[in-house]
Amino acid sequence: MAQNSFSLEDFGSSFKGFMDQMAASAPTETPVFLEHLRRHFAADPQQFPVVSEDFPQSDHANVQTAVDAYVKGKHRSATLLGITGDAHSLYMGVTMAQLVASAGGGLWGGKGPTSGPVQYVNISLEGDSVLPCVQNGLFLIEDGTQKLAVLMRGPNEMGIHRKVTVEVMAPEREDAERFLRHLRTAMRKRNVYRGRVISLEVENHDIKVKFHRLPRIESDGIILPAGLLRRIERQTIGFARHSNRLRAAGRHLKRGLLLYGPPGTGKTLTAMYLAGQLKDRTIILLTGRGLGLVEKSCALARALQPAILILEDVDLIAEERTHQNAACNTVLFELLNQMDGLAEDVDALFLLTTNRPDILEPALAARPGRIDQAIEIPLPDAACRRRLFELYGQGLALEVREVDRLIDRTQGASAAFMRELMRKAALFAADETDPILVTDRHLDEAMHELLVDGGPLTKSLLGVTQ
Repeated sequence: MAQNSFSLEDFGSSFKGFMDQMAASAPTETPVFLEHLRRHFAADPQQFPVVSEDFPQSDHANVQTAVDAYVKGKHRSATLLGITGDAHSLYMGVTMAQLVASAGGGLWGGKGPTSGPVQYVNISLEGDSVLPCVQNGLFLIEDGTQKLAVLMRGPNEMGIHRKVTVEVMAPEREDAERFLRHLRTAMRKRNVYRGRVISLEVENHDIKVKFHRLPRIESDGIILPAGLLRRIERQTIGFARHSNRLRAAGRHLKRGLLLYGPPGTGKTLTAMYLAGQLKDRTIILLTGRGLGLVEKSCALARALQPAILILEDVDLIAEERTHQNAACNTVLFELLNQMDGLAEDVDALFLLTTNRPDILEPALAARPGRIDQAIEIPLPDAACRRRLFELYGQGLALEVREVDRLIDRTQGASAAFMRELMRKAALFAADETDPILVTDRHLDEAMHELLVDGGPLTKSLLGVTQ
């Protein structure tokens, strides 16, 4: 007897035919969102144009803020519908085309997207504040006689969709494009990062914006030789104060300032002071994990100007090219290109610090337009060391009779050393008196521990050159 053969391909074809028959015999039901859209537009939306635009994940809060501002406009109203669906649809990302499909769009002919609760995700802003942002939602917007449908889809941490997508449906394509133009304008105007202290970093292959809170530094906390702080302020705060008049006079506003000097002399403290004084500026910190994002940081500065980009210890990436590896070269080249590439009327200040000006790339240190002025922050002279003793002695009871001897003994010491010396002396005194009373003996003991017991490395770390 002949044996009938039944291949895997035959089984697959028969099974597909069976599923097609089952789907065809199933009762048809109008998808819920197709019905919503028909009522909203008072017309069949299946032939309406859809215009979409993607935004970076870091702009989720800005998209939400812009959409909220639009729907709250005069003579406008909006209804927000939540969207849910099978795991496959949510993994791939629900689209407007799926919402208006006549048949189910789920896996194996299952149900497509259905109505559900509006999904939100909390986006962290400055401090402890958060902004709830729509993750999957359909806005049915009425603007007088004009009607729009706006699908907002946030990034899916578990899926392949890693951006914020806005799809706009309207009877006329021009109406959808007009909405997106309005959205982009509102995002720039209401940007949640404007005027804040931020940095960029890569997390799980995505670019994240991190907020920072800088310490408040007053001018009397900056101990520099006479006239030096005023020179720095003129190049930074002075430019900011007169920026409109300088631009009107045809003066370029893009500028670079390099603060250089031995470790511990106050370069970072001065940068923090300037950032605090320029309150209306967006401060962008180029830090360790964000050094590879120079291009995006500069683009952010351009969008959020007036801005300051602060890059500390630039010598770590801007040494002579012959001393670097390929990875450092890439960052250096990008930094140089971005400093050159920003238009001269962009109100951006590059504020760089270094302990090693001797090894800086000459093109970075000498070429106008990259660095316009280099200012040395020297080790404190005797007058400055005396002021540092008074500054870091605040809050302590002092019984120091040989201040002049202390000032002489600290020749070649940095401001960081003077601060640590006073802290160490207070620690010794705390073991003996309450309240703390610092005497000459405690200062001598602290000096010995830092300079003798601490060894060369401690001296180097604290910026002692003698």
